[in-house]
Amino acid sequence: MELALPLLLVLASLSLANAGGGNTTTYIVFMDPARMPAVHASPAHWHAAHLESLSIDPAQHLLYSYSAAAHGFAAALLPDHLDMLRGTPEVLQVVPDEVFQLHTTRSPEFLGLLTPAYQPAIGNLEAATHDVVIGVLDTGVWPESPSFASGNLPPPPARWKGVCEAGVDFPPSACGRKLVGARSFSRGLRAANGGAIGVGKTTFRSARDRDGHGTHTASTAAGAVVANASLLGYATGTARGMAPGARVAAYKVCWPEGCLGSDILAGVDAAVADGVGVLSLSLGGGAAPYFRDTVAVGAFGAAAAGVFVSCSAGNSGPSGATVSNSAPWVATVGAGTLDRDFPAYVTLPTGARLAGVSLYAGPSPSPHPAMLPLVYGSGRDNASKLCLSGTLDPAAVRGKIVLCDRGVNARVEKGAVVKAASGAGMVLANTAASGEELVADSHLLPAVAVGRLVGDKIREYAARGGGRPMAMLSFGGTVLGVRPSPIVAAFSSRGPNTVVPEILKPDMIGPGVNILAAWSGVAGPTGLAKDGRRTNFNIISGTSMSCPHISGVAALLKAAHPNWSPAAIKSALMTTAYTVDNTNSSLRDAADGSLANAFAYGAGHVDPQKALSPGLVYDISTNDYVAFLCSLDYSAPHIQVITKMSNFSCPKKFRPGDLNYPSFSVVFKQKSKRVLRFRRELTNIGPAMSVYNVKVSSPESVSVTVTPTKLTFKKVGQKQRYYVTFASKAGQGQAKPDFGWISWVNDEHIVRSPVAYTWKM
Repeated sequence: MELALPLLLVLASLSLANAGGGNTTTYIVFMDPARMPAVHASPAHWHAAHLESLSIDPAQHLLYSYSAAAHGFAAALLPDHLDMLRGTPEVLQVVPDEVFQLHTTRSPEFLGLLTPAYQPAIGNLEAATHDVVIGVLDTGVWPESPSFASGNLPPPPARWKGVCEAGVDFPPSACGRKLVGARSFSRGLRAANGGAIGVGKTTFRSARDRDGHGTHTASTAAGAVVANASLLGYATGTARGMAPGARVAAYKVCWPEGCLGSDILAGVDAAVADGVGVLSLSLGGGAAPYFRDTVAVGAFGAAAAGVFVSCSAGNSGPSGATVSNSAPWVATVGAGTLDRDFPAYVTLPTGARLAGVSLYAGPSPSPHPAMLPLVYGSGRDNASKLCLSGTLDPAAVRGKIVLCDRGVNARVEKGAVVKAASGAGMVLANTAASGEELVADSHLLPAVAVGRLVGDKIREYAARGGGRPMAMLSFGGTVLGVRPSPIVAAFSSRGPNTVVPEILKPDMIGPGVNILAAWSGVAGPTGLAKDGRRTNFNIISGTSMSCPHISGVAALLKAAHPNWSPAAIKSALMTTAYTVDNTNSSLRDAADGSLANAFAYGAGHVDPQKALSPGLVYDISTNDYVAFLCSLDYSAPHIQVITKMSNFSCPKKFRPGDLNYPSFSVVFKQKSKRVLRFRRELTNIGPAMSVYNVKVSSPESVSVTVTPTKLTFKKVGQKQRYYVTFASKAGQGQAKPDFGWISWVNDEHIVRSPVAYTWKM
């Protein structure tokens, strides 16, 4: 689906003509670290020497060496180089570089971080979060934003090794005690683009953010407290990140052309070496095996080093099987709404006042609220109904309100097209593809976005013959306490997980619709080149926005529980998540208003307050992940690519569903096993002598048996196993997924795991 920024994943094979006249393509070459001769002082030295041994000049071809999060290098290679490299035993895998695109305030209050009951806990964590650095891999950072002011923060932790890299319009002094590091990575992109970056666009060859996306995500995660923040008067209040005491390090890996896998891996590698505690990646990955997924490989190395990795789920909803970043060692985050809205209205001469949303902040279409002519499809063909560039006839739309169907081009671009054709305003109407989801934009002209049902009413009115259609637009500012909320965003990508169906994804949802956060000083709120407005804050939507919410909350948990593993933090976030809205009803889907399910929200909407004290956690070790990878029938070299481990053994009896994950995805094979049994292990992080009883909620299509039904933990840190047997009672024709829950309950805690059931022929 389209958003205000281009957000779809693009995969491409990238090549260029190099100085030697050959046609090179960028590849990532993964090496076996066990084969590095002791004579080499570092992996980088070995990588260069290995290329030289094959008569490949590293000065001309080598782009990056990786050693912290992965073992290998990126290089621009000629076709005949590939067989030479693949023929050496030191090389585990050679994969082509790929391009990813970005998945593009009241949320702290909505998440309960500002409630009186929670303030003492947050106050106690403020000092502890000073030791947590959140690394944000994105479009860079605007360091002068008030969200990155150092305030009264103490110096960065002594273990922090990051740097403030000098570059264009980015002196080392741009960093401080809040923004403690900034680097940029573009060798992969430049190799693929003939040395150019941002062709036809203004960009900074430094960590400075031209786009705004990276500044927005970084400030969402850990922005300082800023009073009187707003977007042109909308959402006025105090802006703050989820962990305002934490530090931020910006790793610019995304440019106007996209985000190269080689640059992303370099950013992850540097972040791990620098000493980040949390990594936030609001960018996409494809549905590829994990050994071919750059983000998955880098994230594994980060998680093995104790770094919590949060990734956006993608913006390809509401279609199923669209979730990206599905590796079990990352937190995959979908998007939901806040209890804040920006109402706007379309009034028709019939008296109908139809509700929508808008962030328009300029003058009204006419000096006084008045009806203006309404046009729909005022061009040579149906493309004009989409308001694509060049499709509107200025003579037909001048001074009128133009009705535009949502889809194909960006929402804000439609407004720019209408304005360029001298239209006075725009009604942006959803179609069946976007349903009832409303995402507000700061359009260049008066504009109201409406859902499909309202859009159909306006389309029907505009197409009705026998009169001159008219309409009036009006704007209602900011409204709080919207009910119901949260609602799962229609754009949020959905399960099931196509890479490993036995791992339920997404893991959880967080606020991702109409989020206010800091913005670049050289980009307008629409991001369009023709938008000359400037603002310190902007309101945008996407799983790009929900991801850093979880990154910031993870920083809080890491500060409160410094000994917790990344898996334990994710477990706490998942098993305490909620699935009811503020009307005490089950979460709904913005696409059509129907009840949402675990393929949309995973374990539910994150609840930071409860996550601080989950009672029990599902922990996962690096060896557990190795057993999981073995169960996928990956080859030994492929497992080495991911794990960097040369010596490992695969257990004989381990299935993907046996991973000690905080959720279950039960896949029944129609013609084989109708009964599946899984094992889980819980670790007590609550008080000694804690007793939990199991509570099962299952659909009629499945019977569920848990043994034992009671777990007694005599000590803190004690581990207890339980077993679950799932038996399908569905007929051979069962095609629709079903859902349930397994919860461990006592008077203080509910440790709940979602269960998804699917049947395959």
